[in-house]
Parts: sequence; C-alpha cells; structure tokens
Amino acid sequence: MKTIKGPAIFLAQFLDNHAPYNSLDSITDWVSGLGYKGVQIPTWDPRAIDLQKAAESKNYCDELKGKLAEKGIQITELSTHLQGQLVAVNPAYDLGFDGFAPDSVKGNPKARTEWAVQQLLLAAKASQNLGLSAHATFSGSLMWHTVYPWPQRPEGLVDMCFTELAKRWTPILNAFDEAGVDLCYEIHPGEDLHDGITYEMFLEKVNGHKRANLLYDPSHFVLQCLDYLQYIDFYHERIMFHVKDAEFNPSGKQGVYGGYQSWVNRAGRFRSLGDGQVDFGAVFSKLTQYGYDGWAVLEWECAIKDPVQGATEGAPFIDAHIIQATSKIFDDFAGGGADIELNKKLLGLS
Repeated sequence: MKTIKGPAIFLAQFLDNHAPYNSLDSITDWVSGLGYKGVQIPTWDPRAIDLQKAAESKNYCDELKGKLAEKGIQITELSTHLQGQLVAVNPAYDLGFDGFAPDSVKGNPKARTEWAVQQLLLAAKASQNLGLSAHATFSGSLMWHTVYPWPQRPEGLVDMCFTELAKRWTPILNAFDEAGVDLCYEIHPGEDLHDGITYEMFLEKVNGHKRANLLYDPSHFVLQCLDYLQYIDFYHERIMFHVKDAEFNPSGKQGVYGGYQSWVNRAGRFRSLGDGQVDFGAVFSKLTQYGYDGWAVLEWECAIKDPVQGATEGAPFIDAHIIQATSKIFDDFAGGGADIELNKKLLGLS
C-alpha cells in the first residue's frame, strides 16, 4: 500500500483581485501558511499561470516550480475545466458558455471549439514541462439537456453523441499520451460524463484509451444518490481526487433537481469539509487500500461558510484523514514463518 499525498488545494475558487489572492506568489504564501503542501492551478486565470508560456518554455516552468518549492509547495496538477467544457457545447448553451471564452471567439461556436482544443494541447505540453503526471478537466456536453428526456430521445442519439465526443477528444488524449500525462475528466452533472455508465460509454468509444481517466469527487455523487465508495472499487486504477463535501436533504417539496432554488435553498448543496455527509474516513481508507498515492486536493465550494474559513479548516481536515500506509501486518508478531513440513502436518498431508 501507498500513502496519499496532501493536503493540497485547488486555487480556482480563491483567486481574485485583492491581496493575497491576486497572484500566484501571494496566494501560495497564504496557502502555505495554512498548511497546504500542493496547489492545483487553473490555467484560464493569468494571475496563476501563463499557459502559452508554460507550454513553450521549460525554463519558465522550472522557475515557477523553484519559487513554489522555496515555500514548501508543489504543483499537483493543472486544470482546464473551463476550456474542456468548451470542447463540446450544445447550441442551447452557447450564450451561457461564451463567458468562458476570449472575446475573439465569442459568438462563433466553431472558432470557440478550436480555441478550446488548442488550450488543451497547450496544457498537455505545459504539464509535461512541469513534470506532472495528471491533469484535470471537464468533458463538455452535447446532450445534457436530454438527461431526463421529454419527449423521449430518438434512437441513435446517445451513440451519436459519444461518437462525436470521442472524435473531438481522441487527438487531445493522444497529445496527453505523448506528454506522459493522464487526462482526468471530472465526473460532474452538466457534463456528458457525469457518472460511471457515461464514463464507460465514452471509454468504449475511445478504445479504452489509457489516458482517459477520472477526477473523483464524492460530493457530486452524494447529490446524485450514487454510491461513491463502490465507485472507487470500480475505477480506482483511473482516478485522481478532489476532496469536497456535500449534503442531500430531500423533502416533500424538492429532491435531486432542486426546484430552481439558489444553492443555499437546494435539497442538495456543497459544503465545507466536515459539514456535509461524505464519509471521508471510508473514502481515504478505500483509496489507501487500493494504493492511491496521488494528491488529496481540497476543492472548496460551500453555500454557507466563508471561503477563508473553509480553506483554513480544510488543511488540518485532510491531514487528519491521510492514512500512513502500513508496511507490516498487525499480527506479524504471531507469525511462524515459512515451514513446508509444518504446513503439510497442519493439512494432514504427512
């Protein structure tokens, strides 16, 4: 067995225009002071990283890693959640998702998709230059609007969707393979890859591509009423890990779909670590059982608690849940060693 790395933190929800959150240098001073040892960096935010430069310059990447190492911080992964979303967008969502794109491609879905693909290719090279082994993203969605269909989906629609997703993502997956980096899709409502079944349909279409992996976040499964522990049994060989909590409290008035309410008024809502319903003791135990030695990365999202409090509490919470994997069996003291003749006698064979 191996020991999980951490604690680490995803910076996307904390970056803003006020110190210490307005540059990678100052925000990593802050998270280091809270006890974090790693940061997951959103590549769409220039306050955190210049993605183009990271893809083109090994020196830039070495300098970036060096500055963070002086603070005791490692880069765990890069993230292209927003760009990955734009690899596949149904026209019904064009206006909403245009906000994720630069002005030069807004209002032009074809150009926007081309830009998003190029961003992922840059991310593959940047990850390689940084010496990373995994990358976080979204799959995008062509048919989320049919998730609970009325009228019924016409025959062949699902197969066509996943065939098209595979067509768009296969060149990207190949680029990540050339870079030696796993591409980990966050399994998330709103994406065509939103549970185990949809992931498997996609995996089949990309011929079991070894780089088509998963970002495991149990909070999303609490809100879907999906068994987030058995999910690890199924997919432990392909996952990286976001540590995020959630709660689901259905009533006689609303359930999974939330009644168009704000986050704070939904039956299902994200919470700071320890305030929700995820059994993290079981999650960390199962991941350790399967030899997961990647990072435990806090993704803070909470409808109630202030983000600074959430981040402050998050590092010791994760640290307390990391299991130092044992190198021995608890009853080794009673072992008798290997003795073939004794074994024969015990089995009545001599």
